[in-house]
Amino acid sequence: MDRLNEILNMKIKEHTINFFKKHNLEFNSDFIDFVTLFKIDFKKNKPKIINYNTSSFSDFEKQFSKDLIESNNYIIEINGEEIFSIDRNIWELIKSIEGSLDQIVTKNYSKNSLEIKNKNLTIVTGLWNIGRPNRSFETYLEQFENFLKIPNFLYIYAPPELESFIWERRSKENTFIKIMDLNDLKSFYGPLWAPTQKIRKNPDWYNQSGWLPESPQAVCEWYNPIVQSKMSMLHDAKISDPFTTDYFIWLDAGITNTVYENFFIQDRVLDKINEHLSPFLFLSYPYTADKEIHGFEYGAMNKYAQSYVKYVCRGGLFGGHKDFISKANAMYWNLLESSLREGFMGTEESIFTIMSYLDPSTYKRFALDENGLIVKFIDALNKNEVKIEDIKTTYNGSVGYYNREIDKTTLYVLGFNFPEQFKVLIQSFENHPEWLARPRKILVNNSDNDKCIEKYEEICKNYGFEHIITGKNLGICGGRQFVAEHFQESDSKYYMFFEDDMCLYEPNIASHCRNGFRCFVPNLYDKIHHIIAREGLDYLKLSFTEVYMDNNLQVSWYNVPQEVRTKIWPEYDKLPINGLDFNCPRTEFKNINCYQELSYISGNIYYANWPMLVSKEGNKKMFLDIKWQYPYEQTWMSQIFQDHLQGKYKSAVLLASPINHNRIHHYSAEERKENAG
Repeated sequence: MDRLNEILNMKIKEHTINFFKKHNLEFNSDFIDFVTLFKIDFKKNKPKIINYNTSSFSDFEKQFSKDLIESNNYIIEINGEEIFSIDRNIWELIKSIEGSLDQIVTKNYSKNSLEIKNKNLTIVTGLWNIGRPNRSFETYLEQFENFLKIPNFLYIYAPPELESFIWERRSKENTFIKIMDLNDLKSFYGPLWAPTQKIRKNPDWYNQSGWLPESPQAVCEWYNPIVQSKMSMLHDAKISDPFTTDYFIWLDAGITNTVYENFFIQDRVLDKINEHLSPFLFLSYPYTADKEIHGFEYGAMNKYAQSYVKYVCRGGLFGGHKDFISKANAMYWNLLESSLREGFMGTEESIFTIMSYLDPSTYKRFALDENGLIVKFIDALNKNEVKIEDIKTTYNGSVGYYNREIDKTTLYVLGFNFPEQFKVLIQSFENHPEWLARPRKILVNNSDNDKCIEKYEEICKNYGFEHIITGKNLGICGGRQFVAEHFQESDSKYYMFFEDDMCLYEPNIASHCRNGFRCFVPNLYDKIHHIIAREGLDYLKLSFTEVYMDNNLQVSWYNVPQEVRTKIWPEYDKLPINGLDFNCPRTEFKNINCYQELSYISGNIYYANWPMLVSKEGNKKMFLDIKWQYPYEQTWMSQIFQDHLQGKYKSAVLLASPINHNRIHHYSAEERKENAG
């Protein structure tokens, strides 16, 4: 580096000296001391060039000399202890005649001068000339030139015409170029191109607000396809991973237009960013809206976010750890595709904002000022003062996440005379902390043993469960009926009913069930809530594979009246004399869909006492419109199946099996009851 700085300084001087000789200008490049510098009368005899060495200067003299030079309108080049300065007016003349000295130096030397200190970060960016109105592409190139000085690994998407521009300023040791012209980008954007252009040309969309008709979103066909491809570009860069890093961020190529480049170049702030990127980081700023956000209709955005949107996440800088980028891209792409399909469009920032509301535990936020300028984060990063927004709040005495609409869920657990079994269930939830943190939690205790009740009470206090003591053994189905009636009177939107032996699989304990579906599903709680909400389901069964039955079999066949069995399955209406018939009729499925890599299938999904997520309306139809004095699982299964045939239900089951039937204590036959009868 010392030799390089020496060469750099020599080149600056060489170019300047040659210029002065060429134009017969006075020139003196001798070094001067502090006293001589202090005696200069800048008004009467202003030197064109001033060189001095600060090795013998005190700290005060160093600062004073620098302030003195800059206050008299000089451009300063610092090389260790050596200071080279030139009158700004002279410098501008040199640039106008000879071209930018920065370009000369960068072209010849800078591409080898970038010392990569943060070797675990890849910066991803891209630049295309899309003919943006009222903004010259030369302006972008000027900022891009500053951007290329950033001393970090760069992964750059660019058209062929920019390749030489980049290589003149960067080295292949620290730079990877992914050639992508506009036609390639159109293919990259794929099936979303058509709906994007359809919305862009729709007067109902661009007339939402006075600013939209003249915005680049509306005027330029390439604007939204590019900005809305940023997340996928980040994901593809992660897959390619030419520099083998754990962290990836997107940084706009024109970022130096709003953030002084020396933050990146001299202060090297991005060397400090990694610790703030796990799992994933967005920068947000306060935003008040009533009609639209970036063109995305406000009411629809609230619906997608499951909350009133009060901030917007920026698209100029975002990123995270490599292990979460695929998840982020899947969520982003799903939301983008579904919103465009339904006729809603903003920018990438609209989708980022929705993501942050839906999963704040993954998508951390740093709060910017109302102007939305990213420089606040950069400055905080430089000062080691980055403060991530706190996403936690208190709900019913337990620590939970922000109380969004989807979190208005109650988790009911049925217990009976065995608190140790209840503890086993809770321990399985601890591997999925949101299951304990986010819902209202209630234990419905059927116990008739006072000592057991005391132990249950202690566990409930430790884990934030409300404790309802029924005073008698209502049985499994009697307990479920009690839960249905209790839930209907509450302000909860959804509920889940768990017997105490219906646990959640731990990560890596069992990879797949006997039907080949995953047993562990990350972020399961969020996913099932968004599935039931987006599909408007009455109930969503949480496990495809059960102990004895699987949801591809229509188990209701065993339990419907014979006349129904004969009507529906006239060629297969005879029950087995003993045991089960694994050739029984199959479930009639309708549609397969996917949300964030979790597939589910809808149809006439049979009822069972296995855990499911149930809506308010679904609960009413299942358990309250018809109430049985002595309810049985088989009775509910039969009735709900027949109502399905009449189109009264909309249900689905996960194509996953996250429920682990794990009973560590078995009751006697006399103790096991279906109901209170």
